[in-house]
Amino acid sequence: MIRAIFFDFGGVIQRTEYQSPRQHLAERLNMEYDDLVRLVFDSETSRKACLGAATVDAHWTAVMKKLNRPSSESHAFRDEFFGGDVLDRELIQLMRELRRQKFVDVFDAMTISAEVGVVKPEAKIFQIALDQLQVRAKEAILVDDFIENIEGCEKVGMQGLHFKDPEKAFRKLKALL
Repeated sequence: MIRAIFFDFGGVIQRTEYQSPRQHLAERLNMEYDDLVRLVFDSETSRKACLGAATVDAHWTAVMKKLNRPSSESHAFRDEFFGGDVLDRELIQLMRELRRQKFVDVFDAMTISAEVGVVKPEAKIFQIALDQLQVRAKEAILVDDFIENIEGCEKVGMQGLHFKDPEKAFRKLKALL
């Protein structure tokens, strides 16, 4: 019996649906789109911010420095970079249906990498999340957009649902329940 569902936030609940804002930003900076994305998500300061070893502001300051832009532009840059991201309201509605409560009350607990000092797919983060809800691994599902995170949760005994297409994910999740 499933007693807990863990949803990844970035890439699942909120994800980039429109690449054009990032593409325009990359073009203005004379960069390739993929290089810009790597700079934001795959840099040392990004990893540190994910682990709580650096602040989010410190990460964005470092990004601006690498782009030879003043740090005062970081908020506008961030807004434009994430301008194509959307909150998946259908998924939130499904979560509400599962809980029969408001969005704020959808989550019993949140496991945030920067607060616990460990990131997916490390087994420790899954154990922390399971412990927070006092459920066994076989009673839990992780919905995530990265296959390595699905593989990581499955190694600890959880079920994984690889999120690629919202409609397919909804159907599969409902079938698991």
